[in-house]
Amino acid sequence: MRILVIGSGGREHALVWKIAQSKLTDKILCAPGNGGISQVGECVDIKADDISGLSDFAKREKIDLTVVGPEAPLAKGIADEFTKNGLKVFGVNKAASRLEASKVFAKELMAKYGIPTARFKIFDNPDEANKYIDKINSPCAVKADGLAQGKGVVVAKSADEAKRAVSLMMQDKIFGDAGKRIIVEECLEGQEASIIVITDSKTIVPLASSQDHKRIFDGDSGPNTGGMGAYSPAPIITEKLLQNIINNIAYPTIRGLNKEGIDYRGVLYIGIMLTRDGPKVLEYNVRFGDPETQAILPRLKSDLVEIMQVATEGKLSKIERLNWDVRPCVCVVCVSKGYPGDYEKGKEISGLDTAAKIQDVVVFHAGTKKEGNKILTNGGRVLGVTGLGNTTKEAITNTYQAVGKINFEGMYFRRDIGRRAIGGI
Repeated sequence: MRILVIGSGGREHALVWKIAQSKLTDKILCAPGNGGISQVGECVDIKADDISGLSDFAKREKIDLTVVGPEAPLAKGIADEFTKNGLKVFGVNKAASRLEASKVFAKELMAKYGIPTARFKIFDNPDEANKYIDKINSPCAVKADGLAQGKGVVVAKSADEAKRAVSLMMQDKIFGDAGKRIIVEECLEGQEASIIVITDSKTIVPLASSQDHKRIFDGDSGPNTGGMGAYSPAPIITEKLLQNIINNIAYPTIRGLNKEGIDYRGVLYIGIMLTRDGPKVLEYNVRFGDPETQAILPRLKSDLVEIMQVATEGKLSKIERLNWDVRPCVCVVCVSKGYPGDYEKGKEISGLDTAAKIQDVVVFHAGTKKEGNKILTNGGRVLGVTGLGNTTKEAITNTYQAVGKINFEGMYFRRDIGRRAIGGI
């Protein structure tokens, strides 16, 4: 099969790397790709949100399957366009993408179909939102309705902090139109986990559990980022708890969407908070998580291309269960100085070959580009250094050993990724 992957981040590098291992794969292309992806597949200079350009390219190159990594092209309707042109695509349609593209839509769906989540109210007026914040007078989460690259949520410990978030989103418009409407919801307490499943709108096949680290600084402090690291499996997600989440959250979500006339084929990512009252939904995403994918796919022994192919065809019931490497996996994200704020690009990265030689380590590129024989930084999140180990502690050691071999000017990374899994935080 000729397979096209859409995107340019660490998640897409992990997907290309895994797809390359499939017996079904003849050729891999990636649009637009990055410096690391160019070493595995052929990079194509078409932006991820150039829907017509990508569709024309897929037809011209006789692509058998297109795999969409990021949420933005899904929200713009790439799956609809490809399907209309007779092209097979793994990724949800535009109607289904609203589950991530609109937090208001997602919360209303949960409320309608009895899916456990935090109590919430929706606002399109900042003054009304502030009155409500004064009324509840307790910690809360303020969420922008639309896509904000994983940064559109502020967990506010005080009313003043919540009001500042309202002002930034609705009046200063730091997320543009994504903040025209906001949600103010109760602050759930507990541990977070990421549950990612593949579905054909009828059958659900779960991937291994994972936990990511959103905050920029050690100890889960500082502002939210797109993700500073992840590990899989999440010890807190037992087999029994996973089945509970699949039966009481994942399937009701898919059935609710079906009742709304939405055919959901692709990835459903469920951000879960494990509260004293049981698992509750924090958010949905409609694609593979980043950096969770980098920690999950190295553990997957089953053929990813086969799984995605049958999901697009509505025949996922053919896959009875997935095979997994029992060893834990840890991914540490290396970022540019200043991230998640302003950062510089074009810094040369050294030590990549040395790091890659460490056993059971893979270095996934995110914000990189290749210039001649050099790999340069080209984004906020630059690399996802990923390692397996016989224990979580060993996976952490292997990963940080590899991180220690890599350097670029201003490189920053958290030093506590995975510690939660061994009781560290």
